[in-house]
Amino acid sequence: MELAIAHETIARWQFGATTVYHFLFVPLSIGLGALVAGLETAWVRTGKEKYFHATKFWGKLLLINIAMGVVTGLFQEFQFGMNWSNYSSFVGDVFGAPLAMEALIAFMFESVFIGLWIFGWHRLPKKVHLATIWIVTIGSFLSAYFILAANSFMQHPVGYKINPATGRAQLTDIWAVLFQNTTLVVVFHTLAASFITGAAFMMGIAAYHLWKAKKGKETNRKKIGAMRASLKLALITAVIAGILTALSGDRLAKVMFQQQPMKMAAAEALWDTQAPAPFSIFSVGNVNKGRNDIALEVPGALSFLAKSDFSSPVPGINNRADEQARQFGGTRADYLPNIFMTYWGFRLMIFFGMTSFGIGLLGLYLTRRKFWVDPAYRTGEDEPPNLMITNRIRTNPFFTKWSWRIAILTMGFPLLANSFGWIFTEMGRQPWVVYHLQKTAFGASPSVSTGEQITSLVALSVVYAILAVVEVGLLVKYSKPGPDVDERPPSKDPTMRFNPEDQDKPLAFAY
Repeated sequence: MELAIAHETIARWQFGATTVYHFLFVPLSIGLGALVAGLETAWVRTGKEKYFHATKFWGKLLLINIAMGVVTGLFQEFQFGMNWSNYSSFVGDVFGAPLAMEALIAFMFESVFIGLWIFGWHRLPKKVHLATIWIVTIGSFLSAYFILAANSFMQHPVGYKINPATGRAQLTDIWAVLFQNTTLVVVFHTLAASFITGAAFMMGIAAYHLWKAKKGKETNRKKIGAMRASLKLALITAVIAGILTALSGDRLAKVMFQQQPMKMAAAEALWDTQAPAPFSIFSVGNVNKGRNDIALEVPGALSFLAKSDFSSPVPGINNRADEQARQFGGTRADYLPNIFMTYWGFRLMIFFGMTSFGIGLLGLYLTRRKFWVDPAYRTGEDEPPNLMITNRIRTNPFFTKWSWRIAILTMGFPLLANSFGWIFTEMGRQPWVVYHLQKTAFGASPSVSTGEQITSLVALSVVYAILAVVEVGLLVKYSKPGPDVDERPPSKDPTMRFNPEDQDKPLAFAY
């Protein structure tokens, strides 16, 4: 029996499933890792136990997330080799260079020094131990950088030439690949979004514990102190990272208007070139007729976002599709991305990401302790903060309860924003797997049967479902009790000299 579904479509589904699932763990590991490094720095500098307990607590959750990220990353390699052999053959010499750097440099840093951090709590001097978690954090930044450089080549190919004898792309300038403006702005935007992800995760769990304390179900003041310090760090991080994400997002959009105008036209449902171009608030498109049936727009706003003035022309979907059909052959329909997914993916990315920024901003106001709050309502560092809307009037219980709940319920919003951002980025580039060099349909593996593709897709989905249950179960198990405040921090720096008495002792896992 011949299946109606296209060979390329199954390969794309498998790529989308594995990539989006893996991308749930990567930004969280990057953002949470940096926050853990910040908490340990605070402990080393101040000696306050609340920072030590917070570091150990969040470090435990970080390790669970890193482990899952590594496992799901391995599947990425598998599905790439299986489903995209033509793509790998065509641009493997270019695409493989940053990937090799990621494995040899960044992943080496992360894997070696995360081990030293886990086992080194009572074996390394404080400052050396602190250095290990910062090296892990820098390694995760580098890892993201090299991966995004490879992806940026797919979005905007540079630093290559086509070998006329083999028909394959050859790397001519690795620095152009690593430092083109697409790479730089995408890296900045992704890292900023990763910090929001880590902050929202920390905000939600800290809010859960402080809410319990507010209801009288948690009375250990050391736990409350560690969670309060965590909440404050998370709120400040969410606000700063939110501003940086918005600024870098604006810069990235301007780059995309130059390099991939079709993607941005689809993101705005702008069918025909207009000057000035309107910004779409809401629209219902009609792909067959190439126009919007319903459109609510702000005149001139898109011109400003794209070109920094209110009157410049912005290319439309129909015009760009016609240009590509004339340049590369085929019809207009062959060059249309999925308009619905691109339009709503762009908006949902912004909505979920900026919601966490707004909650961080509101949280900073509600949890303020000094200066603008009446002394009667100020709280100590080991008490849950009062949530207030005026200087002298405590908010009603309903508002207080829902303030904590909103922080808990939205802790996963940046994960959704990251996923929709990735979907928008990849689907808005279609039908190209390497922009204007290779179409997605020509990148798929010709020798893998549809049955084999479906089997591997189902198998990966089952494995990912099991991993999701394991991940959530472990996070709930280790986050619910809160920090172990009975654990004492190292009282003095251990010597790094070899002690013969230690040679027969087994390594003790810190967690």
